[in-house]
Amino acid sequence: MNANLILVGRVLLSIIFIVAGFGKLTGVAGFAGYLGSLGFPAPLVMAYLTGAFELFGGLAILAGFQTRIVAIALAAFCVATGLIAHLAEPNVLMKNIALAGGFLVLAGAGAGAMAVDKAKRESRYA
Repeated sequence: MNANLILVGRVLLSIIFIVAGFGKLTGVAGFAGYLGSLGFPAPLVMAYLTGAFELFGGLAILAGFQTRIVAIALAAFCVATGLIAHLAEPNVLMKNIALAGGFLVLAGAGAGAMAVDKAKRESRYA
């Protein structure tokens, strides 16, 4: 049961980042404008980097690839973006904090049995 719950948790945590990252990359001009309004340097470059980080980080969590490292990176990202971009939006800030908590739990628990990380571990010792 634990393996199934971790898999479902990974899927649920990853969906928002896959969708958001894809949206940022396909609508990069709008997101770059938003970053520019926040005073970020090189907003177009930052928009591409942020979109790619969200998309590929979400895909890594979904697949269970480098789960602990990616989960910690996404937890830090959630806190940072909450404090930088959503401080005036309490509900969005709390969502980011909650997502960070979920990622930290995932980092502690690992990817579970149904993950690329597990397949890599098993192939090393086979």
